[in-house]
Amino acid sequence: MEDAVLKTRREVVSAIICSYPGGRECAAARIGLALKKFDNHAYENNNSRPLTDAQLFQLEQESGTQHLPTYVAAMYGGLFVPVPDPETMDNVEMYTLSVQVAAKRGTVDQEIAKALADGCITELEAEHILNAHNLHMAARHAEVLASIDLYRNKSGAIQ
Repeated sequence: MEDAVLKTRREVVSAIICSYPGGRECAAARIGLALKKFDNHAYENNNSRPLTDAQLFQLEQESGTQHLPTYVAAMYGGLFVPVPDPETMDNVEMYTLSVQVAAKRGTVDQEIAKALADGCITELEAEHILNAHNLHMAARHAEVLASIDLYRNKSGAIQ
């Protein structure tokens, strides 16, 4: 599953680097490290300290991923819900969010159907179902927040 919640920080770092435009070389240059030093920090080789959260945030901002906050939220049993900027929201954006939510719900249903094909759900299948469900719930929550922000009474008048 492409949006799977990653299980370790090392997997998160690897996913961020793999999704960065231009790969390791460009990611290293972006945060101002030589490639060998970057690799040592990224993969914690030669007793190097890991890349900082700020460095990972910087890379994720440019790659458009959210692996680190999703990983941290999952550690606490929660969901990461990116809140859309109300200044950039319009009806077209709302429709796009709605379609994305529907697609994620469809993924949950597909995972359940696939798991039930043999009549029982294994631990791995349950993990896939719950991961898809978490992604669906996060997308739905973001959609609800965006709806409230977009259509909120901005005049301050009580109705």
